Amino acid sequence: MEMSFFKKWLITSMMIYFTMTLSAQTNQKPNIIVILSDDAGYADLEPYGNNEVPTPYINSLAKEGTLFTRGYVSASVCAPSRAGLLTGRYQQRFGFENNPTGEPINGYTKEDMGVDLEEKTIADRLKEVGYNTLAIGKWHLGNEDKFFPLKRGFDEFYGFKEGHRDFFSYKEERDDNHALYDNDNIIPEDEITYLTDMFTNKAIRYINERAQKKEPFFMYLAYNCVHTPLQAKQEDLNKFSNVESEGRQTYDAMLSNMDTNIGRVLKTLKEDGIDDNTLIIFLNDNGGATTNYSDNGQLRGMKGSMWEGGVRVGYIMRWPGVVEAGKVYNKSVSSLDIMATSLAVAGNNKQYKPLDGVNLIEYLGDPIKTPHEELFWKRGAAAAVQSHDWKLIRVDTNPPLLFNLGIDESEQVNLAEGYPEKVKELMKKLSDWEKELPPARWKGAYGPRNTIIKHKMSTVGRDMERMYP
Repeated sequence: MEMSFFKKWLITSMMIYFTMTLSAQTNQKPNIIVILSDDAGYADLEPYGNNEVPTPYINSLAKEGTLFTRGYVSASVCAPSRAGLLTGRYQQRFGFENNPTGEPINGYTKEDMGVDLEEKTIADRLKEVGYNTLAIGKWHLGNEDKFFPLKRGFDEFYGFKEGHRDFFSYKEERDDNHALYDNDNIIPEDEITYLTDMFTNKAIRYINERAQKKEPFFMYLAYNCVHTPLQAKQEDLNKFSNVESEGRQTYDAMLSNMDTNIGRVLKTLKEDGIDDNTLIIFLNDNGGATTNYSDNGQLRGMKGSMWEGGVRVGYIMRWPGVVEAGKVYNKSVSSLDIMATSLAVAGNNKQYKPLDGVNLIEYLGDPIKTPHEELFWKRGAAAAVQSHDWKLIRVDTNPPLLFNLGIDESEQVNLAEGYPEKVKELMKKLSDWEKELPPARWKGAYGPRNTIIKHKMSTVGRDMERMYP
């Protein structure tokens, strides 16, 4: 006889409880790896519908773990999204609303453009309970020395400070913000081969070292793939010679290379015998960019917008024996949850500033509980709130936009006129949240004009969306 839904839930809950209890009793804290891709489209990963680029290793994470269909980040652009992820708090709470490229507002200077020093990162918090910590790849959370990863809780750093850099070595002069760092040391450009490979090489060396020392670790593996500039190795380009668009061919090659490198990380965990005791979270930092040939599939909008295509991302969690394998989870989760989940499994219950995320493992085996009653977004002229299936987008001079994502995932039909009470309710929720926030500490690189235009119902189709970054 088929097992009842309740029995399945009970068994799953008991497995989670006993696995985590055993880890606590044996003092085997799980290793935690966050793998972050950059500017990938929602539909560019095989588990989310892509059939152009094979991604077998990202597929394996989904088959061996839980795939979130409504995985969200806290911002639709790179730096604020990363600030939210690494602190577990809405980044607007400390003024990090925009990419650190615009002008600072009164009372702040360019030297203040980074994650507030009063905020603790996930690395800070995990070090408190014995974790060794490493950040690899793109940082983008402040170029000043005081914001350097080694001063923000990370024991090691192997990456670059800015929001982008060439994947190959620079042939011309470049500043230190675009340099590749190995801790405090700058790696000479003539030693740089291809960044995605180099980042993975560092990850593998680190995993081997930690496995030998039997020491729990947190690794933040923030690939800059598939952010511009679009640059790929010839051997990867050859795999996609049938793709007509040169830009898309390069994009596909970069994505395929990243997947292969993720496979190398997974293989190392197995070879070192620590795969079963490692929680892996894979996600993208925001929706597909307007400049890199990414594909958001049926989702409207792209990077920089409040549409689903700006804030909904591929998001997978895997931990053998704890996180259910092959599960598809359809309730809304957030990148803000990574901090709370990591602290819970690591056993750090110390309270600092309140977190905006939740421990997702508590929710995955419970069909009743919902991780978030509301999720919020705000950047410049645009703000949004999601409450279960309902989503409201508010943009300065535009009329309000209201959608029911349960029946209109592509946000094609604005229901605002037909549901004035729902608009009023969600406007109040958004306003109440905004009252908790200080002003942004610096402006965005683009003014409100782009934001207003990209959120008009008449701005339809990828060609138009790409006109307004």
